[in-house]
Amino acid sequence: MVPLRRLPALPLTRGSTRRRLLATGASPLPWPGLHTWRRAPPSDLRSWGPSGPCAPNTDEAGAPEAGAGAGHGSSLSEMGALVLSTAAPLGKAHLTHASFSRWAAGGLPVGLARAPDHPARPEKPLAVTQKEVPTHKAMGVPLNAYMLHNLAHVELNAIDLAWDTVVRFSPLRDTLGDGFFADFARVADDESRHFRWYSQRLAELGFRYGDMPVHNLLWRECAKSSSDVSARMAVIPLVQVPDHLLLCDTVKNTLFMTCSV
Repeated sequence: MVPLRRLPALPLTRGSTRRRLLATGASPLPWPGLHTWRRAPPSDLRSWGPSGPCAPNTDEAGAPEAGAGAGHGSSLSEMGALVLSTAAPLGKAHLTHASFSRWAAGGLPVGLARAPDHPARPEKPLAVTQKEVPTHKAMGVPLNAYMLHNLAHVELNAIDLAWDTVVRFSPLRDTLGDGFFADFARVADDESRHFRWYSQRLAELGFRYGDMPVHNLLWRECAKSSSDVSARMAVIPLVQVPDHLLLCDTVKNTLFMTCSV
């Protein structure tokens, strides 16, 4: 893996400055890479080689039957519902990529589909409360494997969250526009690629996703916004996902260390 470098601290607005920004309606500048990201073709760099992301070889290409499932959907939302009903994590990642690739090729509508109350998941990992998640020392596993498993879990949740947003709010297509759903489908594809990378590295360390207990705080919070797209946009991408990644001291401190995972 490529060594991580220490990142500079980001300036955060606090107190009265933050209140002034909110009061005046000021907002951050748009991400300069947004249009490039939206126009980019689906990325097939779903493995991690000595020089970084690369295309998987034939043996690593994955589960063709999972990718074939995308052909059963007649719309983006139907393919999203298929992903949400897929329990196998790698199968979910493969189906996500196949579905987004099919959507990106053009010709499919957003359509309508019904989102399940909960995404399908395998028997493992064991889901526990946040306080019950053991430390890597308690489990006797290396810190890098523990961290990678946590990050893989974040990415799997992100896949389901993005597709749930596509499917659950598909009745609002006329209001939200096709671009809204295209963006979230692309997010799901990005997250599925990240999940593949973490899964690959876990396997190289002798582990796999499901070997360690996890909590489902992010998905429980997601369920609270299931009937309100405005709440979903405000709470999940802006609060819950950053908290999930950055407010975990172990994640933050480990990722910022100048070392390889």
